[in-house]
Amino acid sequence: MSAAPTGIDALLEQVRTTYSRITAAEARAAFLADDALLVDIRYQALRERDGLIPGALVIERNELEWRLDPQGSHRAPQATSHDLRVVVICNEGYASSLAAASLHALGLHRATDLIGGFQAWKAAGLPLI
Repeated sequence: MSAAPTGIDALLEQVRTTYSRITAAEARAAFLADDALLVDIRYQALRERDGLIPGALVIERNELEWRLDPQGSHRAPQATSHDLRVVVICNEGYASSLAAASLHALGLHRATDLIGGFQAWKAAGLPLI
């Protein structure tokens, strides 16, 4: 009997089975319909290099849970409910998967992430500033 796979690739595969990830076009449509909060967790150097998604809330990864917990004392004003649909965006769609899983653990059951991350948004020709 072989052991269960271990490592980051196995972890990513496992957490991604717990929710539905979305494409850049789906993320934009949800944002425009006022049905999702886009949250950019990329670090500052990447944001300065590549730009920003208009309307996305910037929260660096190490502050994410504190800023999005609706019951937290350090929450962002947008963190109004555990029913909030959050789309986490990292650079390429890896760290965001782990972040979305962490938000699920906090009770944000509609949290998801952007397949391919910011680079997929950019490649799709969607708006940047």
